[in-house]
Amino acid sequence: MNIGYARISTDGQTHAAQINALEAAGCAKIFTETASGAKKDRPILAEALAYLRPNSDDKLVVYKLDRVARSLPHLIEIMETLNADGIEFQSLTEAIDTKTPGGRLLFHVMGAISAFERDLVIERTQAGLKAARAKGRVGGRPRRMTDDKINAVRELLASGTPVKDAATAVGVSVPTLYRWLPGASR
Repeated sequence: MNIGYARISTDGQTHAAQINALEAAGCAKIFTETASGAKKDRPILAEALAYLRPNSDDKLVVYKLDRVARSLPHLIEIMETLNADGIEFQSLTEAIDTKTPGGRLLFHVMGAISAFERDLVIERTQAGLKAARAKGRVGGRPRRMTDDKINAVRELLASGTPVKDAATAVGVSVPTLYRWLPGASR
């Protein structure tokens, strides 16, 4: 029996396209989940895996490989569990079917490419953050303005100091200044 698993990352997305493809692939039951693929602990995925019967004709079917896992080690862990239980795996988008030797090879190649792509995204993000820090920008939440800073900004603005200069003087961005002093003139 084909068992489908569909995952979206946020509530703003929809499972519809995945469900349609899984139904067309003959899935008798489809598990749907809204969770980040980076999370290893996903309750609905665990439920879907537990639903599959060892040494039967059951097959886990997904729309796309990254719906199951975002890391190669997690993907391999799931595949090893399925393999040990005699359960097949199929990814519709990548045309991977572990019933065949070619499908098993393609699965490992695609998994490695997915892991490589995720590593590149992380690397680019880290490089961007480093470049921003080099320009004096700091990521994260905007700094909170203390009462002392608010009073200092009010005094500077009252004396005619431009908003940008007042923000720089207390070490915050102009948007942060406006957020904490909504009445400040732009």
